[in-house]
Amino acid sequence: MVDTATKTGGYADAAARPRSSLKRLMQRKSTIAFLLTLPLILIIASLVVYPAFYAVHLATLSKSMTKFVGFGNFLFLFKRETFWMVVQQSCVFAISAVVFKALIGFFVAHFIHAIPTKGQRKWRGMLLVPWVIPPAMSTLAWFWLFDPSYSAINWLLVHMGIDPVPFLGNPYWARFSVILVNVWFGAPFFMIMYLAALKSVPDQLYEAAAIDGANWWQRLWYITLPMMRNIISITVMFSLIVTFANFDIVRVLTAGGPIDSTHVFATYSFLLGIQGGDIPLGAAVSLFMVPILGISAVFILRDITKRGNEA
Repeated sequence: MVDTATKTGGYADAAARPRSSLKRLMQRKSTIAFLLTLPLILIIASLVVYPAFYAVHLATLSKSMTKFVGFGNFLFLFKRETFWMVVQQSCVFAISAVVFKALIGFFVAHFIHAIPTKGQRKWRGMLLVPWVIPPAMSTLAWFWLFDPSYSAINWLLVHMGIDPVPFLGNPYWARFSVILVNVWFGAPFFMIMYLAALKSVPDQLYEAAAIDGANWWQRLWYITLPMMRNIISITVMFSLIVTFANFDIVRVLTAGGPIDSTHVFATYSFLLGIQGGDIPLGAAVSLFMVPILGISAVFILRDITKRGNEA
């Protein structure tokens, strides 16, 4: 009887052990966080990961999509001068637009932060309008402003005695135009992110710096920027990814012209894959964004992790 009871108790303890381990696992914050984010992970996997691997598969096929050609599409692109012009234009477009968006957003955020709290809501609402409007719709308005025949900007220039500017007819002005529209659309995002970061900086730090005799520049360099550095890095990384993959602004404004001078990866991929009927070649073009963005993300995230460990 004792042996039977001992065995029964041992079996009960063995059965209770997995249940208690499972209970402890479910009580962990990391497990709860994973379960809460699991639906989003599945959505991302189905909408992002699968198409990404499918694009890799397409890039290894022939134009008819019936024959495996390996790196043939990539080697073909390497021999085309237009492709390298697209690579250069994509980098210039993305980097210059992100730099200007970051600078404008930073100074506008400081301007709004200096306004009393009651008046900030009005300014935030007005300055967020460019970011809220659908990009294709706002770009169409800019297209009318840059129109060679009915441009409102050229109308003002002519009345001031200045020759009209071929915004969309000259390669250099066309590049300037697409960057300008992207900055106008994306700067409010930087502004709202930096404004949130500014509000998280304790006022006691500025008060202590003022008592020590620090001027405006010293407070900005030694307090504001270090406290905002992670937000700045994350915002820049996110904007860089979105800007590199931008399609609608260039497509609506210039369609890649004149003479392919404003094409970026997305529009050139669309030109080759959809309009040209060579989907594998278009997929190969789009994949060139991956290593560029991957290297940028690694450096930015490594810097953020390093500062987190130092803190």
